[in-house]
Amino acid sequence: MEVKNLFNLIGKTALVTGGGNGIGKACCEILASHGANVVVSDLKVEDAQQVAEAIQEKGGKALAVACNVTKDEELVQLVKTALDTFGGIHILVNNAGGGGAGRENPYKISVKDFEWVFQLNVFSAWRLSQLCAPEMEKSGYGSIINITSMSSINKSPNISAYASSKAAINHMTANLAFDYGPQGIRVNAVGPGATKTAALAKVLTPEIEGKMLHGTPIKRLGEVEDIAGAVLYFASPISEWVSGQVLFVNGGGIQTLD
Repeated sequence: MEVKNLFNLIGKTALVTGGGNGIGKACCEILASHGANVVVSDLKVEDAQQVAEAIQEKGGKALAVACNVTKDEELVQLVKTALDTFGGIHILVNNAGGGGAGRENPYKISVKDFEWVFQLNVFSAWRLSQLCAPEMEKSGYGSIINITSMSSINKSPNISAYASSKAAINHMTANLAFDYGPQGIRVNAVGPGATKTAALAKVLTPEIEGKMLHGTPIKRLGEVEDIAGAVLYFASPISEWVSGQVLFVNGGGIQTLD
């Protein structure tokens, strides 16, 4: 493969959930900058529209779509809209997610709270993979990238639902790589460490940041572009023989909230 084609995504369509802000936004931008058509999916369609318009202003192709990933009918419609607009789906970034990281006191949260975290983080990624895989097989190119977390391997208090959902994503990624590999579809995951997003800002204090950096060889917190770079690697032809892997992007260390 020629060097110029290692990160060439021209003619490919990428669907990114949670693409309106933070890591998802950075993923949309970097994929578009390498030639991909980008479907920017977000619960807040206004945010998605801003990202799509910014990509278009730079000469890229992007479409904003409102989607609540916990509703199956909206996932089905999201895929249909992507296909109707761009004619195919080649890259899926399952980025939408959430939970009460650091606030999931098992004495206070309910079973429904716990279930919702899995529905948001795990079930939606599995279902979208199921919906997109046949289209990837048709196109002859497929890369599914799940966004996991360092919490999937760390141990901390008050984060049991979120952390276990992300651990499930790790194992789901490895197993789906076997299911979809024969169809030429790669399945990998990117695990961010502590990254400067709005979600982290809600719980980050100077004291917590200091503790995080104490265990981090590269003495800074992550930027969303750091995570997007790993997503680009998995989305691109350069990683065409890489599947079933979890790549942690964490400055070489471990960052926890406690």
